[in-house]
Amino acid sequence: MKARINPILAIVCLVGTFALTLFANDNKPDIVFILADDLGNKDVGFNGCTEIKTPNLDKLAAAGTVLSQFYVQPLCSPTRASLMTGRYPIRYGLQAGVIKPGDKYGLPLNEQMLPQRLHDVGYSTFAVGKWHLGEFEKAYWPTSRGFDHHYGFLFGAIDYFEHIRYGIPDWWRDGKPIKEAGYTTHLFGDEAVRIIKAQSKDKPLFLYTAFNAVHTPLQAQENYTSPYKLLKGQRRTYAGMMAALDEAVGKIVAAIDETGRRKNTLFIFSSDNGGPAPGKITDNGIFRAGKGTVYEGGVRVCAFATWEGKIKAGAKVDEPMHMVDWYPTLLKLVGDSGTQKLPLDGRDIWPTITEGKKSPHSELLVNIQGSSGAVHVGDWKLVIHTSVSPDKKKHEKIELFNLRVDPR
Repeated sequence: MKARINPILAIVCLVGTFALTLFANDNKPDIVFILADDLGNKDVGFNGCTEIKTPNLDKLAAAGTVLSQFYVQPLCSPTRASLMTGRYPIRYGLQAGVIKPGDKYGLPLNEQMLPQRLHDVGYSTFAVGKWHLGEFEKAYWPTSRGFDHHYGFLFGAIDYFEHIRYGIPDWWRDGKPIKEAGYTTHLFGDEAVRIIKAQSKDKPLFLYTAFNAVHTPLQAQENYTSPYKLLKGQRRTYAGMMAALDEAVGKIVAAIDETGRRKNTLFIFSSDNGGPAPGKITDNGIFRAGKGTVYEGGVRVCAFATWEGKIKAGAKVDEPMHMVDWYPTLLKLVGDSGTQKLPLDGRDIWPTITEGKKSPHSELLVNIQGSSGAVHVGDWKLVIHTSVSPDKKKHEKIELFNLRVDPR
């Protein structure tokens, strides 16, 4: 005897299946996260730079909202850890310094990684560029932490042409060493374009492109520095490096446009910390000091978010937010309902960016390490430095700033 099928129930099931498929494929945005390295706050046109041209970044920023109080950690590894975990690095011992070759540690394996969570809800996950979160065991490598694919290098300060760090090769594809010629900024841009063009239209994409530009060593090709003959020395080389970075970003955006993905793509851009040697190489604008410090020049960076039709174009948000916030914001945006095993420091900043709401934070921890620390509460920022003099006396310097009145 054949079972009888209720036609109404069948239609409901089909509609439900279609809706779930539509949600799985169309309602999850492609996420293109572009991270620059050691970029000065005012070294982009959208933040007022006139001597270095960044037309592609400026155009992408103008299509979205500039985040004028966006905070990160003072150095490379801690900022990357903040993004990947949604937790302040002090929670797992990465708040001071960076991970170096030979170090027998990395971002702890019990941390729930952003690419892992995105992968679990159907994303293809790609890491292009700098990792800097551990490599002493394969379990710490990008393809063991939720990325389907990684192309690039594992540490910092890599040679842009030779792909070596202090004489040691550091160039990989999916965990295997490779040799190839090319300027790293160009190679990373080309790899990102390849990934975008190869991505299935019915599968969401998370593309994390972490350029080493404009980190030292300062190296640029002559055709990129030649327009900046009025600039001198390292500043001129730095400008050429910025030109190459801007060009690569333009290629990534063009690939998104060409593949018809633009209307469903969220672009996020940020630097990993403030510019080093401000006034000599980089320009952090009005902000005090630079990379490695807890002052504004070290941790308040140029950043924006762009998504056509979802994020207001030509806008600016002047509310404090932090790199840790992207983790919960993105997971909520893509409908992730997985269990969060560890307490998050990040908050959902989507209403702040898209609706003009106040920052979800009552305070931001800037950093705490052996001799210094800073916390941001409302408009106020408290900075504490301790030192020990040769006679073994402890000295403490306490500074309190109202950032609305005195952003310098």
